[in-house]
Amino acid sequence: MTGGLLRRTALTVCAFSSWLLITACNGGSTPVSPTPPQAIAPAGPNVIPITVNLGPLGVADNIAYTSVTICVPGTTTCQTIDGIQLDTGSSGLRILSSALSLPLPSETDASGHPIVECLQFVASYSWGSVRIADAQLSGEQAHGIPVQVIGDPQFPAVPDSCSSTGPSADTVETFGANGLLGVGVFRQDCGSACSVAGGANTNMYFTCPNTPCQTIAVSLAQQVVNPVWMFSSDNNGVIVELPPVATTGQATASGSLVFGIGTQSNNALGTATALTTDLDGLFPTVYNGRSYSGSIFDTGSDALYFLDSRTAGLALCPDANYYYCPATPQNQTATVQGLNGKAGAVSFQVASADTLFANSVLSAFSNLAGPNPGQFDWGLPFFYGRNVFVGIESQSTPAGFGPFWAF
Repeated sequence: MTGGLLRRTALTVCAFSSWLLITACNGGSTPVSPTPPQAIAPAGPNVIPITVNLGPLGVADNIAYTSVTICVPGTTTCQTIDGIQLDTGSSGLRILSSALSLPLPSETDASGHPIVECLQFVASYSWGSVRIADAQLSGEQAHGIPVQVIGDPQFPAVPDSCSSTGPSADTVETFGANGLLGVGVFRQDCGSACSVAGGANTNMYFTCPNTPCQTIAVSLAQQVVNPVWMFSSDNNGVIVELPPVATTGQATASGSLVFGIGTQSNNALGTATALTTDLDGLFPTVYNGRSYSGSIFDTGSDALYFLDSRTAGLALCPDANYYYCPATPQNQTATVQGLNGKAGAVSFQVASADTLFANSVLSAFSNLAGPNPGQFDWGLPFFYGRNVFVGIESQSTPAGFGPFWAF
């Protein structure tokens, strides 16, 4: 690899993080025009700043970071943790053990045994205990919620069924952040697939009375939860607001994460078009006249990952086949479709990753892309210059009930 691409390899675990628990979807639509972005909301009780920068290791590309405050439940014993990655492709708050100094109580099963969670990515995994915490995000609070503590040294033995996807990502060097703030379209990180014995996902939650840990069904109330829907207000969704980014890249990009949709003057839906999803939070994308199911808008992916090199007509980078490297920037168009019959046109550009990464001080790229055969993962480049709404499942908004995306 070239030096430009080599500095990115530590963060490949975060790409495709949202594909943890999802499957395909289908739907037809009537095209509508996407809305222009609103102004980025300033600081406020329902706003936290987000910044795309080189991250805790100084090597990140297209990773949006923020800060969260964690407290021992019911106390004022708190810790603010920086370098938390923002992820609309998952639900739940996760903190690396190395970044946490608080004695959070354990989540336990009916027998009082601690519960531990396995988070499997495409080519790696994270393993850590489920703890109870109060979370503070600006003026919003979520009390007594389950969070994952990744790399918890109290549980060093990882079951084979968890580690089967590749090496561990339990440190800042391998995870690329001090934690993950998952604010996707779901209330919990797994849902019914983990809440009944023999459910669809049997390798996510474990009970650890001794070694080896055993898989367990956990109730919805015990699962790692999207903290937003646990707020007392502004709990029906979020808006990710980021400015446009130059086609040659930028050193940083600063925006806001706004809590609530249509609940305050700074989070109105306006003329944004809501695109409802299937039960897995997914929707189709039409590209060159063909519909591809299983699409998602995902700040947790560092690039626009779509199709394969031959189908997209884009050359792969000779030194890293997970990015595209066309000889000159290529302008593309696609249409994203909601299951409610609505759609939005998306214009985007794909530039050479090698060219973009040549300047090591840059971290924000609007035209970084790579292959993802048969599907579209609209990563962080999609969010630049747009206000993107994330409607949480079963929560009421001016656009109806979630889950939906809107822009």
